[in-house]
Amino acid sequence: MSERIVNRLTEGDEEFREKFRSWNLAHLSYVDIGEYLKTKDTVLVPIASTEQHGPHLPLFTDTITAVEISERISEEIGVLHTPPIWTGYSPQHMYGVGEGRGTITVRSSTLLALMNDIARSLIHHGFNRIIFINGHGSNIKVVDPVLRKLRYETGALISFVKPYMERYEGILKGLMENPPEETPGWHSSELETSQDLAWNENLVRMERAVDTRAHIPAFLPKAFSKDDGMPDAEFEGYQYFSFPMDHHEFVENGIIGNPMRATAEKGHEAFRRLSEHVARGILELQKVPVTVHNREFVDRVL
Repeated sequence: MSERIVNRLTEGDEEFREKFRSWNLAHLSYVDIGEYLKTKDTVLVPIASTEQHGPHLPLFTDTITAVEISERISEEIGVLHTPPIWTGYSPQHMYGVGEGRGTITVRSSTLLALMNDIARSLIHHGFNRIIFINGHGSNIKVVDPVLRKLRYETGALISFVKPYMERYEGILKGLMENPPEETPGWHSSELETSQDLAWNENLVRMERAVDTRAHIPAFLPKAFSKDDGMPDAEFEGYQYFSFPMDHHEFVENGIIGNPMRATAEKGHEAFRRLSEHVARGILELQKVPVTVHNREFVDRVL
């Protein structure tokens, strides 16, 4: 569960929490939502996936990241968050028919429609600033059209935040012990394992963890190489080629990297750094004047 790490709540925010007892929109009644909207117009929407994360981590791993960071931000600066969009764009994680990997993926059109309808519902009710907190890398590949559509059609402030590490260390630089070749931020490696341990150690099966490296898919010539989960492949030392690869084509067990150095302490620190950084950004975004010119969600049936 979330811990309050940095308390930026005003007196009014403290009163709100005492009165309504939760920052989760779904825990509140419409009376509470109305009271919130008298003073604030920001809402977070955690979005991620339900997909295989190797033999030792739960399918909920990416959603854990989005939910935990959203909850911590809400506690830190007093903004509401919705329940998570728990499935995302994960076609590459399906693996073979009948293998039982468990991934639940949706088509890009389905995900965009879901994001649109959730945001339009929130804008309809009076929210002006919709902040998607994303925990799944492949969602990034498809979301631009809906983010632009929401902005162009309504005038609302729309943001899509990516608080995690894959190739880009960002604010987590220096936290992980794995060297770059052990891909600390990649799938089910040191970072994700640490975060899951921090969230609920009972969901992590470290006795099943395996140190694994990505490799080039069999359909590509050996002149190409690959060492992470991006669709890029390296050729002659450069990365200009990309391919629509499935996960099982470059790693068999779902792990990319070395999860053995993961600790709950690293997970808590990662959550702290990421949530505080995003919280500071959202505080700045609350200063931006926003005029919604199309609020009613008329096209809400078909």
